[in-house]
Amino acid sequence: MSNIWSKIVDFVRAIVRYYKRFNAWYKSLYDGKPWYVKSLLALCTLFVTLVLTVVAININFLWLFGKSPSLGEIMSPRPYNASYIYSADGKLIGKYYKENRTPVKYEEVDSMFYTLLIDTEDERFYEHHGIDFKGMGGALKDLVVHRRARGASTITQQLVKNMFKMRTSEYTGGLLCRIPGVGMLITKAKEWILASEIEMFYDKRDILEMYANTVDFGNQAFGIKTAAKTYFNTTPDKLNTEQCAMLVGVLKGTSYYNPLNNPKRCLERRNVVLNNALTHHHLSKKEYDKLTKLNLNIKYTPETDLNAECPYFRQAVAEEMYQWCKQNDIDFYRDGLEIHTSIDTRMQACAEKAVLEQMKVVQQNFDREWGNNPCWVDDHGEVIPNFVARKAEQTPVYKQLMAKYNENYDSVNYYMNLKHRVKLFDYNGGHYAEMSSLDSIEYMLHKMHCGLIAIDPRSGEVKAWVGDVDYKTWQYDNVRAQHQPGSTFKLFVYSAAMKAGIKPCDMYIDAPLANPLVDIDPATGIAKLWTPKNASGRFSNSNMTVRSAFARSNNIVAVKVGNDVGVNNVASTAFEMGVKSNLARTPSMFLGSSDVNLMELVSAYCTVINDGQPKKPVLVTKIYRTNKNGEKEEIYNSKAFDDPDRALSHNQAYCMRKLLEAVCRDAGGTGVAINSYVSNVGIGGKTGTSDNYTDAWFVATTPNLVCGAWVGGSYRQIHFKTAQGQGGRAALPIVGAFLRRVLARRDMAYLHKQFAADYDLDRRYFACEGSLNTGEDLDKDSTSLGYDTIIPQNSADGSYDSTRYIRDRVNEDIYGPGGVPPRNGSEGDDRPVDPAIEERVKNAFGKGQ
Repeated sequence: MSNIWSKIVDFVRAIVRYYKRFNAWYKSLYDGKPWYVKSLLALCTLFVTLVLTVVAININFLWLFGKSPSLGEIMSPRPYNASYIYSADGKLIGKYYKENRTPVKYEEVDSMFYTLLIDTEDERFYEHHGIDFKGMGGALKDLVVHRRARGASTITQQLVKNMFKMRTSEYTGGLLCRIPGVGMLITKAKEWILASEIEMFYDKRDILEMYANTVDFGNQAFGIKTAAKTYFNTTPDKLNTEQCAMLVGVLKGTSYYNPLNNPKRCLERRNVVLNNALTHHHLSKKEYDKLTKLNLNIKYTPETDLNAECPYFRQAVAEEMYQWCKQNDIDFYRDGLEIHTSIDTRMQACAEKAVLEQMKVVQQNFDREWGNNPCWVDDHGEVIPNFVARKAEQTPVYKQLMAKYNENYDSVNYYMNLKHRVKLFDYNGGHYAEMSSLDSIEYMLHKMHCGLIAIDPRSGEVKAWVGDVDYKTWQYDNVRAQHQPGSTFKLFVYSAAMKAGIKPCDMYIDAPLANPLVDIDPATGIAKLWTPKNASGRFSNSNMTVRSAFARSNNIVAVKVGNDVGVNNVASTAFEMGVKSNLARTPSMFLGSSDVNLMELVSAYCTVINDGQPKKPVLVTKIYRTNKNGEKEEIYNSKAFDDPDRALSHNQAYCMRKLLEAVCRDAGGTGVAINSYVSNVGIGGKTGTSDNYTDAWFVATTPNLVCGAWVGGSYRQIHFKTAQGQGGRAALPIVGAFLRRVLARRDMAYLHKQFAADYDLDRRYFACEGSLNTGEDLDKDSTSLGYDTIIPQNSADGSYDSTRYIRDRVNEDIYGPGGVPPRNGSEGDDRPVDPAIEERVKNAFGKGQ
């Protein structure tokens, strides 16, 4: 340590020694010299000092002055330009920004704005080079004589201050900047230096354009384009003289002259700007007199997230974009991106109307059951004490009161119970009421919530997204929220079964399990015995096909199938098909006890419709950015990314699609009500209801669109008491109303499509006895060919060879679905048939058919 100190002392002594030598040499230059030589030396000294000071400030010498913008930043400035978001049908649906700014070209702004700006802010703008020394002299004179300084900043200096944020900590972190007064001088010096540099690299027109695009006009309006829209609901090229004058006037003080809060001051300031134009002969006296008599005529149209379209979807896009920009070193709020998304505003409008229309009915049903009584109950139906109070403690209002009154519970409770005027949500546009914060929380807890999403199964593109009934009231997004899926999870149980070789027409007995299963309580993590039962609590004690069990949402058969397949195989199949949430690998998972979100569930259903090929949900399709040459370049395309590995074979996906169709077509199917909403389209689906009617689900599948909805309370303790809370009654009508609206549009005619038939797959895989009693005989596309064409013909006379059929099943067991050799009646097959397989096939499909 002593060695380091000795080196520091030696360094300081060297500096002092060199300073003395320099000082002696400098004095020698003046000794005996005439006055004019001394004067010239003094000027040279001043010049060198200024140059060295500029260099020292620019390089932040010894960290004394703080950072300065680099030459590259000056040549290519990056203001905070808003990023625009577009729908798939080409509509602007919003933008993201820290500063609500959209750049425009010089010629896109009415020329009077620039004229009034120069007349008011910098009348010698075309004469100086960034610093107005004459104006600085006048300001100094006013300060000395009148004790009142006037502004001497040029437009170029103001541009520097706006564009580089020179008075933020990023540029004022030098050691000398911490000295009161000195820091301000250094900042001002930086602005002068940068203003001079900008004048060197840009012409006056460029400077005016940059200024108009960077200046703050107040009320979150940055730049002339946003200001014109915000204050007058117009564009910069259509601004008239008095509007330009108001905008220029606001620049003197965006708060003091705010046209919304201080209209009188703003009007007076506008007239001052007009008077400046009169003085500089840019307005005639007649024009001036006419314009000064006009009112401000503000048409305030701010841009807010609450008013923009597709708010929940844009919220999801923002989160996805944030992660992508972070990985790719792009500033989401600064680079002025052009973001093209998958959402279709036509479908979105249908979705929002369907949600409002049907959730109003759901709410009416809920209110009939509960009225104003507490609707928060435990598993035994008993009211949970202090439920509202505990939820109130989680609100921002409660936390603010606790901080304000130093956790004095009496004071906090007093204000939480103090009545005041509040606006409450209802399905008629809302209403006002006098009630306390606790009363309003209780009121809102009685409201049911929902989420809806529609996805194109072929591309994975999200076409509609509604996170709840009303974004202004609830920003919580139920499309991405975790809920118990109930019987909608059975898709993965039966998909895993298809992969394991179980067929839709295999038989299971609808009877209680011989022994309880060992399950894990998710709340405690403790193992317990679990005895599943059907939703009705009854058992038929008879054989039931897999198809019928799926269509009727039979719990016992689902559990038995899941046990045969294995918990791990079911979970793996769910992940392969698109589920991302963690799944508790316990038997109760078969009935949907593990939480998932609506987006991943619907995406997984798309895998079945897309012939077993999963697609990652696509929100953003393309992203463009303007490069340094002013050209638009594509920097992202969703099609450039590979799809996940195939989850189901063609045969497996086809069988699962037929099971989904059975839900909506077979007698006793839980989704047959969907047919009252849609026609002329292939339809399948699955209902789901969690314990105590906590969560209601329905997912509908069509050839080109898969849509799902969830309905439930704010908390799991809030739910229906009766079957009105079932998926088929609460969620299905929402999906049905959405599809009805979409299919009724002429520009959505491409959705009117039937599912394609698979002529190579024996219909007895999926068309079991008892499954045709709602009118289903074959795929609609195959009816013109006749019934017998679906059954393999292996002999010249058209008769069916059962031995050959069994051997084909052996091939399938060896090669997997899709690996069956062609059956044309000419090939020989001398391979022995495994007796166990032969017996299973005969049991499933009948002997000697």
